[in-house]
Amino acid sequence: MSSQSAAAPAKLDGAVLKIAGVVVLGAIMSILDVTVVSVALPTFQKEFNATYAEVAWTMTAYTLALATVIPLTGWAADRFGTKRLYMSALLLFTIGSVLCATADSIGQLIAYRVLQGLGGGMLMPLGMTIMTRAAGPERIGRLMAVLGIPMLLGPIGGPILGGWLIDSYSWHWIFLINLPIGLGALIYAQVVLPADRPEPSESFDFIGMLMLSPGLALFLYGVSSLPEEQTLTANKVWIPMLVGAALVIGFIFYSFKPVHPLLDLRLLRNRNLTVASITLAVFTVAFMGAGLLFPSYFLQIRGESTLHAGLLMAPQGIGAMVTMPIAGILADKIPVGRTVPFALLLIAGGFYTFTQVGTDTSYLLLCGSLFVMGLGMGGTMMPIMTSALRTLTNHDVARGSTLLNILQQIAGSVGSAVMSVILTSELNGSPAIPGVTNPETGAPVTEAGLAMAAQSDPSIAATIPDPTLIERGLQFAADAFANTFMVGFVLTVLTIVPALFLPRKHEESHLLDDENVPPVVLH
Repeated sequence: MSSQSAAAPAKLDGAVLKIAGVVVLGAIMSILDVTVVSVALPTFQKEFNATYAEVAWTMTAYTLALATVIPLTGWAADRFGTKRLYMSALLLFTIGSVLCATADSIGQLIAYRVLQGLGGGMLMPLGMTIMTRAAGPERIGRLMAVLGIPMLLGPIGGPILGGWLIDSYSWHWIFLINLPIGLGALIYAQVVLPADRPEPSESFDFIGMLMLSPGLALFLYGVSSLPEEQTLTANKVWIPMLVGAALVIGFIFYSFKPVHPLLDLRLLRNRNLTVASITLAVFTVAFMGAGLLFPSYFLQIRGESTLHAGLLMAPQGIGAMVTMPIAGILADKIPVGRTVPFALLLIAGGFYTFTQVGTDTSYLLLCGSLFVMGLGMGGTMMPIMTSALRTLTNHDVARGSTLLNILQQIAGSVGSAVMSVILTSELNGSPAIPGVTNPETGAPVTEAGLAMAAQSDPSIAATIPDPTLIERGLQFAADAFANTFMVGFVLTVLTIVPALFLPRKHEESHLLDDENVPPVVLH
């Protein structure tokens, strides 16, 4: 087996790239769907006569479903085989997408989003497993760079695609577009993916499942409710967070007892995996949390349309596409501990500009900063994952990628909630307008709140006799965004600390050392 690995060509051959194409298609559907739906929330409010808090659950329910199903993926991949499971996940996601397009109420849409998430949650960890096994240790860096493409295209292309589909057609098409892509991916997977040779079945950890999956779902439910409730003391926040955390902690202690736990935390004895996991978690909290606010700044402070806000985010993706292929090649030749800290410095340098934003900051400066951040992004996330998986055996890759995906999901949800709470708290400090209240909640309307509403709806601006009120409100809101970005910037800088402990010299790969795993047959 090791000789096969050693004989692997240095470049990615056509058979491996075909497999990568299947995985990228599935990942694009899963990741793109999160950001496409984010721009449709105002449309859902109008269509279903629902509040913002209600329609926000179309995103939260999808995230909770992802977190619930990811822990099952490692066991299921061993039990049923990666090809069967991957195609099943594709089918479930596609069916869920079509059902979402048929929803007649916000409750139906939320339920169908859960179904979508159950399929989508398995696509990324399974894709990482399939590609890692196909590439071999010498080419894993380049393959992980390929898998990073949908991670970059999702946040950039999602708002652009969603805005165009809603404006040109209807909200139904943000889900229906997954039908042709899903069917194409299913046919492609059937033809290209190697035949399954599942290992002897391991016993399923039912006790672990009853602790970890509900625990993750409850904890993330509480975290996701924090921006809406604005306080940790709200029952909707602290009760599910406490119960969820207790279940997850209980699972952590329990997981070392079974021979085959649902999530194998023994893998963290691997130093590379542990350091990479810590670095990835801190980075995801910092960058992904604050990163969701970049489009909001363009929409709410600068008054841009959804399509224009998406286009203004494009430089970040362009920057990442420049460095990601280079970073993939370097990850196969140079230890990531020598490259990732420099990539993080690039991100921090670009990020700093956003800590100084105002109401008229130059778009050239902002787009240039996003491009620099993108350059750093391309050299950060996938090299970290490459470092984590390279020294695992073939058998452990599925479980290692599952662990990394759960960490990312939790860190992303926590980061988004924390940044949203900080921003909302900052905005709530804006002076209230005497005698003006929100007709729905009865709460006082602040200068910042009214100014941001006027930016998105010119008819509101026309009813305000004092133009200086909008100017003051926008300046306050811009300062609130800048202060929130400062938190993200500081966390990004702190990410450099664990990154310094990433491998700084080559280590032997054990990816194909598992004698129980048959050779991978590439079609």
